[in-house]
Amino acid sequence: MTENTRTRVRGSEEERETEQTDETLSCPECSGQLVNDEEHGETVCQDCGLVVEEDSVDRGPEWRAFDAQEKNEKSRVGAPTTNTMHDKGLSTNIDWRNKDAYGNSLGSRQREKMQRLRKWNERFRTRDSKERNLKQALGEIDRMASALGLPENVRETASVIYRRALEEDLLPGRSIEGVSTACVYAAARQAGVPRSLDEISEVSRVEKNEVARTYRYVVRELGLEVQPADPESYVPRFASGLDLSDEAEHRARKLLQNAKEKGVHSGKSPVGLAAAAVYAAALLTNEKTTQAAVSEVADISEVTIRNRYHELLEAEESLGLA
Repeated sequence: MTENTRTRVRGSEEERETEQTDETLSCPECSGQLVNDEEHGETVCQDCGLVVEEDSVDRGPEWRAFDAQEKNEKSRVGAPTTNTMHDKGLSTNIDWRNKDAYGNSLGSRQREKMQRLRKWNERFRTRDSKERNLKQALGEIDRMASALGLPENVRETASVIYRRALEEDLLPGRSIEGVSTACVYAAARQAGVPRSLDEISEVSRVEKNEVARTYRYVVRELGLEVQPADPESYVPRFASGLDLSDEAEHRARKLLQNAKEKGVHSGKSPVGLAAAAVYAAALLTNEKTTQAAVSEVADISEVTIRNRYHELLEAEESLGLA
């Protein structure tokens, strides 16, 4: 192909590209100018109003920023920060497995080098006593929340409460385990998934009395708004543990509502009331269960269940609903 021929072919290709570009930029009906309506995801003719393209994909962020600082704050790159880690998840970790990116085992010299790097990385992550304290406490919170089956939002709340206690200098004279346990107990009650003090003390490394004492101190000093535990919040967990039907669970809730109306719940343990309501509801719906089984699930004595059981039935009879 000669030079003149190549030039003509190149020129014709450029003309075709120019024509296609003009077609995309102009209206196919009136050859008017097209504009992009980003709010509705449409390409519209400015002259005749013809919608040339619709449902276009917006590849930009869904947020708006008006300066560089706001843009950096709203940018989402990497894993989200979390209060459950002492450094909020912003630092790096060196994997404990002595393998490279391809899964191959490291040599002896490389293993020694990685061990030294892990040690120094750990030292730099917890540079002062406050960070070491926080790391130990948040580890305890995570361990107890896992053992109690508490959701992620409770762990976050407990971590925030502990950070506040540390900032307010409430820890001197109290153990890290005691304060972290009190934070888990308070967070669970705030989130509406309470656990009894007995359940909390079973997974904690401190005694029940110390947990209760520290909990009262933390709530008072931080001004936490913790509502009294509602007996109804325990019912789903107890009913599930005993494999009771939805009808029995609904009946237990009704018994507790009647007890509240008569004021029977005042001064009584919410765990005991919930356990007695579940036991009574099982009998009223002809489902087989025993006081011993309820006692084991609720972690409360059979004597307490019997006493609360009679009080609940008396309250219902007095309302004329039995």
